[in-house]
Amino acid sequence: MAVCDVEYNGEKFELSYIIKNHNRHKSILFLHGWGSNKEVMQQAFGPYLPEFKHIYLDMPGFGHSPNDTTILTTKDYANIVKKFLDTINVKPEVIAGHSFGGKVATLLNPKCLVLISSAGILVPKSLKTRAKIAIYKLLKPFGIHKFRKFFVSPDAKYMNKVMYETFKGVVDEDFEYYFKNFTNKALLFWGIDDTATPLWTGEKINNLIPDSYLFELVGGHFFFIEDAKFISERISKECKDLEKVDKEVDE
Repeated sequence: MAVCDVEYNGEKFELSYIIKNHNRHKSILFLHGWGSNKEVMQQAFGPYLPEFKHIYLDMPGFGHSPNDTTILTTKDYANIVKKFLDTINVKPEVIAGHSFGGKVATLLNPKCLVLISSAGILVPKSLKTRAKIAIYKLLKPFGIHKFRKFFVSPDAKYMNKVMYETFKGVVDEDFEYYFKNFTNKALLFWGIDDTATPLWTGEKINNLIPDSYLFELVGGHFFFIEDAKFISERISKECKDLEKVDKEVDE
């Protein structure tokens, strides 16, 4: 495990990362989902894709990359990751993102985009969730913050204040515009029993991205842990011999 300091908008971010297969010419970056970390991605994909240099990164506020000072947007995350890649002097041909990491990966505009149960399509909140939100707003003036953990989602329950505010800002983002305007190749992998990012959201992204392929696999939101071999085989086959793409995220 290594650490890289990145300066962004006057703030310093200490990013924890792992690189495998250092001497490979082609590179693949793995971006975890919300509340997850690089070790989850490495556990799944580390044994595969031997032709690629692997880069596993903890994004700010996750794993061993702290963030308790700066509220970030998804675009901020993408720009921070871009600065990280510039710092370590790697331009990955393939970027794979799970859930929240899929949105960040899309903004980075790789030659080959791998979306694993990506977030980005708005999913209507259940009646139970809408009721909890309404009750929380009604009771908030009476000091309900003491009982916040009973009202927030499992993803947000143990966050510090900065990451909770970040979560509130990114959780309801509509990324249809970015998917529609992604013009490179995209591979989409989805668990058919996923309830966090349901299969129909993957089908919608598949329809939005012109050059995309959707693979439906058995399992829920973390189905990829069991299906990493299949996913890796498809990446090896589809994400090669692609034209150079130099477009970068606007800062």
